[in-house]
Formats: sequence, structure tokens, C-alpha cells
Amino acid sequence: MACETEIVERLDEFSFETGGYMRTVEFPIPAYNVSKANMAGTKMTVTLEAVTANFGAEFSAYDLVVRFVDKTAANGTNNKTDVALKSLAASSFTPDGTTKYPRQSMSITGKELQDALKLTDAEMAKGDQFEVRGTMKLTTGRSFNAANSSPDITGGAFYNSPFLYRVNVID
Repeated sequence: MACETEIVERLDEFSFETGGYMRTVEFPIPAYNVSKANMAGTKMTVTLEAVTANFGAEFSAYDLVVRFVDKTAANGTNNKTDVALKSLAASSFTPDGTTKYPRQSMSITGKELQDALKLTDAEMAKGDQFEVRGTMKLTTGRSFNAANSSPDITGGAFYNSPFLYRVNVID
């Protein structure tokens, strides 16, 4: 006895569209912190790797926005909505010798975060947070961020692409 299956049409896997993600290669554990007493001298530093088909060939830019989450009631409610922070062009990344994907070490000082949101020192307190969110843009016009990526990409240990970096305000 044999089983026969009629194949209606074979899928052409080479014609599928592919996406991309920004892998976070190196980051501090457990969190990013900036000191309210030294905003210009403290920073978030992370190594990013742009992963797309053909070793990042379709990568165009990584756009970052920042918002402020006021978690301390003592100095009022000073939440700030998203504002553009910076854009990292694909040309500023260099291929990694091992993975061949484009990499860049990115640093953002507390002062850059504060200035982008036009926050005064009085509006910030220990325990507040900055949220930096990224969107990876491709040369095809497509873009990827936390809203349109699966939990495997944003939360998985292998892909490690949260598209979100929380920065805590400390003393």
C-alpha cells in the first residue's frame, strides 16, 4: 500500500520577502543607568549588529526615539512623549570579522537624553526612566521595531532584539 499526494504548487522559498532585526550584542547587566548628578558623564553603551538577508545588505538606518517615564510623584508628573533622538546610518556600521554582519558601538549620554526631551534637572528624580526605542529601516522601504516583530525576535536570547532600551535615573 502506498500513499499518494497531489502537489498543487510548490512554494518558491527564494521569492519570500525577508526582514531584519537589530541584535544587541553587548550590553551591561542588569540595566542601563545614568546619574542625575553627572548626566554628561554617564551613558548607555551597547553594541548593535544589523541582521538582514545577505549579511546586512538591505540595512539602511536605525532610527531612535526617546520618551521619559516619570516614576516619582514627589516632583510632579513630568512624563514626556516620544521625540526623535538620532539616526544611525548603515554607512556608520562596519562588518564584524566573525559574523560578517554590520556592527556599531552606540553610546548615548544622559545629557543627550535630557536635552532631546527638554527636561530640567528638577523634573527628574532617582527612579525615573528614559525609554529609547529603535526602528530598523531597510533599503526596500520596510521597517521593523518592537510593534511588528515577534516575541521570538524581541525577547529571545538568540535574536536579542528588543528594539527597546530602558535607562534608569540614579543619584
